[in-house]
This record gives sequence, C-alpha cells and structure tokens, in this order.
Amino acid sequence: MINYNPKEWFTFIFRIHKADTVRKLFPMFIALSLYAGLVAFLELEVWKLSGNSDLKNISVIHGLLGFVISLLLVFRTNTAYDRWYEGRKQWGTLVNSSRNLSMKLGAILPATDTAARAFFKVMIPNYAFCLKSHLRNTYLPEEIMPLPGDIPFNPDLGKHVPNQAAIMLMNRIHELYRQNHITGDQLIVINQELQSFTDVCGACERIKNTPIPFSYSVFIKKFIFFYVMTMPFGYVFGLGYLIIPMVVFIFYVLASLELIAEEIEDPFGLDANDLPADTICANIRKHVSEIL
Repeated sequence: MINYNPKEWFTFIFRIHKADTVRKLFPMFIALSLYAGLVAFLELEVWKLSGNSDLKNISVIHGLLGFVISLLLVFRTNTAYDRWYEGRKQWGTLVNSSRNLSMKLGAILPATDTAARAFFKVMIPNYAFCLKSHLRNTYLPEEIMPLPGDIPFNPDLGKHVPNQAAIMLMNRIHELYRQNHITGDQLIVINQELQSFTDVCGACERIKNTPIPFSYSVFIKKFIFFYVMTMPFGYVFGLGYLIIPMVVFIFYVLASLELIAEEIEDPFGLDANDLPADTICANIRKHVSEIL
C-alpha cells in the first residue's frame, strides 16, 4: 500500500507511480489517437461530411449515454471500494482479537508458566502470517517463527493452513483447561477471541473468492469501448483534429476508473493499492510480544 499525504496536490499531479493507469493504458492511447485521426481525416478531408446533420446528432446520443455510463462506473467503483474497506475492517478485527487474546492469556496464565506463554507469543502472530499467505495463494516458511520446545508446526500445504494454525491454538487452550490451568468460565471468554480468528478468515475468503459478476464486468468494458470508438463520428465536426486528444482523455478517465476498481476489489494481494497486510502482521507480532 502506498503511504502518502493527501494534502499534497501538486505532488499527485506530477507524480507517476508504479500503479498509475497511464502506464497500463498507454498502448491504447496510441491506438486511439491513430484511430481518431483516421476518422477525422476521412470525414473532413476525403468524404467532406461536415454538413451532414445526421452525423452531428451522434453527439446528442453520446450526451445521453454519458449519463448512463457515469452511473455504471459510480456503482462499480463504490462496490470495489466497499470490498477494499471491508477487507481492512476484517484485518482490523484480527489485530484487536490478537491483542485481546494476548491480554486475556497474559492475565490468566501464571507468570511461572513460561512454556504456555512462549507458545502463544509465537503462535498468535503465526496465524496472521498464515492467513496473509493463504489469501495470496502462497506460503512463506521464513515468516513463521518456530515454536518453543519440541512442538512442530509443519502445515500440510495441500490443506487449509490457517485452519491448521487455529487448531493448534485451540488444542493448546483445551490442554490448559484439562490441566486446570484455566477455568471453564475463562475458557468461554478465550473461545470468543479464537472464534473471531476463523470469522475473519471466512470473511476475507468471501471477499477474495466472490468477484463482481462476469457479465457485469464484461458489459462495462464493452460499453466503454463502443462509447469511445463512436465519439469521433459525432464530435469531429465541432472539434476538428482536436477530437484526437479529447477521445484519448475521455478513454483515460473511463478506463482508469474500471482499472482502479479491478485492482482494489481484491485487496489482499501485492498491488500498490492493496492492504498493507505485511505491516499489519508485523504489528501483531510486535504487540503480542510486548503483551506476553
């Protein structure tokens, strides 16, 4: 995720960053410039259609369609941002649950039980890192801290890795209960935090695995394409060869909104505008270590 100061207007205007849509759309800018220039040349110089009122009426149709496409893009970007912000709220819940679980265990477990404290000090952050890698369809063993003692954590990568981490946490909690290190009431309190881990995982999986319906996404792309490709036929008589930069700019605005929506609707990856999951996981490890 890009860290920035939202008050620096001029920095944004003249800065081109890695995720800038200009880089991705530049080949289309060239193609559209050639296309619009060809249409303008044929209509103005070859066919001399400047007096054809029927073609001029195309601009009226574009005005009506522009309102429709703006509504579609507003809905598209709002839907994508809702998914991005929902993902951020879920990771915020994971941070809070990790802290709460650590504080409750720190208060419940006796200071002499260093083995249990060391286990949770390592395993609670490990769950966050497992979830982050799971959402990115990868696994980075160097991020997983080894458990103290002889307790192995070698997850089966063919199965659900966060579930395996949650099972280890749950098993250790119930082992402490059977050893009378925690009471039944304390077990109920701790179980609420453990349950929230799986709730967060399920919510993030729902966001990741349920993209915008295919037909809707294809329709918007087709609408933008035909809207831009037909613009020179109606506006060339009023703008002349200025239709070239106009078509490019309008395509840049419309296509950029769609590209931004596509990028942020899956907020768990490594794109510049995705959630700072690495930083969040590192903060969880830091805070849990401080508490326990």
